[in-house]
Amino acid sequence: MLQRLREETAKLPESGMQISPEQGQFMRLLVELIGGKKCLEIGTFTGYSSLCVALALPEDGKLVACDKSEEWTSVARRYWKQAGVEKKIQLILGSAIETLDTLVQRGETGTFDFAFIDADKSNYLGYYELVLRLVRGGGLILVDNVLRSGKVADASNKEDDTIAIREFNRRLHDDGRIFLSMIPMSDGITLARKL
Repeated sequence: MLQRLREETAKLPESGMQISPEQGQFMRLLVELIGGKKCLEIGTFTGYSSLCVALALPEDGKLVACDKSEEWTSVARRYWKQAGVEKKIQLILGSAIETLDTLVQRGETGTFDFAFIDADKSNYLGYYELVLRLVRGGGLILVDNVLRSGKVADASNKEDDTIAIREFNRRLHDDGRIFLSMIPMSDGITLARKL
């Protein structure tokens, strides 16, 4: 199932947005290790990461998946159904910032075990601050693309996304609310544990 989804996604012009199989396996392991039951995803694309997480969840587990594309998530929905995990996933289309804010307003602060951020880089800090409120103490936050193909280390690189990720990395490094590790897997992932 996962391989078929990877192969279908690889045919899309935007295929580079899909996480690697190693990242998916790592996410699944993390969710299983912490006994995750309630998870959050910012940026779903064709659903590979959400499928990995949903497969790790128990029958009564839940993943809230946020994305803005009906087209891409229609691929995700097909695979979720084929894998028998569609009842575990609540897809919310629209602005992820607004969705996260709504979850906070509904009193879901501190109720999520795991969150994955992989969406527009300019909003990473906004996503992170809201996700940090939603994740419980001891919960995990995984963030993709924190190395930007090495561009973050090149001070001459002034691309908007690179500047945003560089600032994001700096802020998390100095954030006393978390313990973190930057892992050079794929395009770089940061794993943060909320204290």
